[in-house]
Amino acid sequence: MTDPGHRIQWADVPEHVRADLERALGSAVVEAVNQRGGYGPSLAARCGLADGRRAFIKAVSPAQNPDSPVMMRREGTIAAALPADAPAPELLHAYDDGEWVALAFEEVAGRLPHTPWDVDELDHVLDATVALGELVPHRPVHSVAKQYGAMFTGWRTLATDARDAPLDGWCRAHLGELARLEAGWEDATRGDGLIHGDVRSDNVLLTDERVVFVDWTSTCTGAPWFEVVAMLPSVELEGGGEPDSVLARIGLDVPLGQLVPLVAALAGYFAERGRLPDPPGLPTVRAFQRAQGAVTNVWLRRLWDRAGL
Repeated sequence: MTDPGHRIQWADVPEHVRADLERALGSAVVEAVNQRGGYGPSLAARCGLADGRRAFIKAVSPAQNPDSPVMMRREGTIAAALPADAPAPELLHAYDDGEWVALAFEEVAGRLPHTPWDVDELDHVLDATVALGELVPHRPVHSVAKQYGAMFTGWRTLATDARDAPLDGWCRAHLGELARLEAGWEDATRGDGLIHGDVRSDNVLLTDERVVFVDWTSTCTGAPWFEVVAMLPSVELEGGGEPDSVLARIGLDVPLGQLVPLVAALAGYFAERGRLPDPPGLPTVRAFQRAQGAVTNVWLRRLWDRAGL
């Protein structure tokens, strides 16, 4: 988790962008407090309006990070595609002048989960994550293979040149096998279930009635269990338990033939990305990826032995 001080503030957003948002909301913003958590540099603020209403506002430009506006545009597109019963904030307004992108959402009266994870809260979030797979978007979204296909090539990339990668002896000795195993993740995760794409503790809000997911920038469709498996490395880092024990506790039985390729792909992604310098405006993301990589590699080796590879 990072301090909200890494984000731009409401006053850093150009006046013409702020004015457009206030016109659309019908009232001036009199308070803007950035949300705790997350790794991006964008404004992500709970805002109080002059008329007493509230909203959640996000804004960013390429000056903060060249990829962030692209992601925010996609978030706006996905918000419009989600079904009415999706556990997501309602999109109230979108602004895009080609440089600055801003989104205004309803403010959800909820809180982030406790970390280290509380077991009951974690299981509640995991149940809601699996339930997303029953939802049908208004319009097609990417398949999981299209969304992550260019990213989940880490072992194959490292197999051609691993000189700068901080790999242990086991990984280096098995690079070729890991690359072949990783290549099977797309077939292993095919499906029609709706996937948020980036469930972590800082992308979840808990209310008295439900779990609400935010930051729908990586939404796609695939095997309904994909999301739970993908989030388990971060769950372990935040005290929620080892992946195998969490899967057993919630009764989610993913066949080894499907689970192992995905875990291999996750481990390869973290290994390859973790060796890179921090992207502009995201000073903590590589450290987080390296930490996730460490726990994912341990999990992968357990699965490797169990599968008799």
